[in-house]
Amino acid sequence: MVSRKIIKKVLVSFLSFACLFSFSGCTKGGDSTARTAYKPIELVWWSVWENEDNVENLINAYTAIHPNVSIEYKKFRYAEYENALLEALAEDRGPDILTLHNTWLKRYKSKIVPPVPVIRTPIKKTTGTVKKEEVYEFLTRNSLTPAQMRKLYLEVVAKDAVMIDENAEEPVEKVWGIPLAMDTLVMYYNRDLLNNVGIVEPPTSWEPFARDVEKITKIDSETGEVLISGTALGTAQNVERSFDILSLLMMQNLTPMTDSNGNAAFNKIPSSLPDLEVLPGLNALNYYLQFASPSNTTYCWNDQKPNSFESFIKGQVGYFFGYMYHYNLIKAQSPKLNLGIAKVPQVGGENQKANYANYWVETVSKKSKNANYAWDFLQFATEESNIETYLTVNKKLPALRSTKLINKALADEILGPSAEQLLTARSWYHGYDSALAEEAFANMVEDVLLGRVEEPVEAINSAVDKVNYSIYAKP
Repeated sequence: MVSRKIIKKVLVSFLSFACLFSFSGCTKGGDSTARTAYKPIELVWWSVWENEDNVENLINAYTAIHPNVSIEYKKFRYAEYENALLEALAEDRGPDILTLHNTWLKRYKSKIVPPVPVIRTPIKKTTGTVKKEEVYEFLTRNSLTPAQMRKLYLEVVAKDAVMIDENAEEPVEKVWGIPLAMDTLVMYYNRDLLNNVGIVEPPTSWEPFARDVEKITKIDSETGEVLISGTALGTAQNVERSFDILSLLMMQNLTPMTDSNGNAAFNKIPSSLPDLEVLPGLNALNYYLQFASPSNTTYCWNDQKPNSFESFIKGQVGYFFGYMYHYNLIKAQSPKLNLGIAKVPQVGGENQKANYANYWVETVSKKSKNANYAWDFLQFATEESNIETYLTVNKKLPALRSTKLINKALADEILGPSAEQLLTARSWYHGYDSALAEEAFANMVEDVLLGRVEEPVEAINSAVDKVNYSIYAKP
């Protein structure tokens, strides 16, 4: 008599064999809900600076997993970008994904949306060896939390991108944007001008920097015209990113840029140093202004000079302060310039080190009909394994606090100086209208240079008032 176990094995084998040749019945095609949810999705991504080639690898890697998703990338010129973006959002024809400067996030908060805690996107897979079958299932991704952002990203990122969601049942912190990369202010220098006056290497602090400027600067003794400028500092309108440079000097001098309530406070004594007799913000301003003061031995710049970048690429400036994005511009417009890149000088010791962060954040429009897919793509794109190729190909610095990625940047001859500054990179919130804050700083500089105030501290107080107006003047 045949045992029941043998009969059971024969039946199982027969059914398994039958399933290979069955068109239905033995296979279920995965999750029916996922099958229903799987449909063509179109995402539109608006950005600035980046060409489509720069992000092509990120898009292709995502659509390889999600072939039902297409991502249309559109680059705008910086001068036209924000107006085009605001008009499109107002008319409900804006992009799903938008790129915002880190200083714009709070201003756009009402127009963007944070991710849901858990994102589920359907995918289609082909299974089977003899009989191929399309199977549908959900991919689940836990969204980045504020705690994870503080752990995984550079400190400056969480301070900018983590904000309270007042529309939640209970006000709670959420992540409102994720950067692809980071940039920090660096010091470019003309090696030939330094070599000509015997400067072996660029300075690491501001006192020897001022001495270097004196050595490099050449002034016509008869006309007083500055022929060669040791640096391009001291004015506002013709100094590239003068706001960032002056902000950095203030930060390095331990100036409290804002107080505990978020108000501008760079006209205050820091609470940690109550015995200071002179405002650190005033010290920073005076240091900056000396390079445009004819009565100072470090005089080398004035408001009649061309833009600092233009003067530098023409070989007329020793030290120029800019970002890594300036590198390609310099090489393209002045390929024969004997260019060097160094970290920005510092004021105090290791504990007082500060550098200035400048970066863009990717986020999702509140009006997007495919916000979950948009956030899923951004979180996928910014994972270490995916962002590494983007950073390498495009010669960019990581925003992730990743030993692997930072060490890779440190080993790069071009990126190295900026990479050394990543862990001490900082920014500060200067209101809903960053342009207004920059104008306030420009006016502060010009008020002193043009003698519109009796004391420089008056100009600082006026700038604080204007920045505070920006902070409270919500759009």
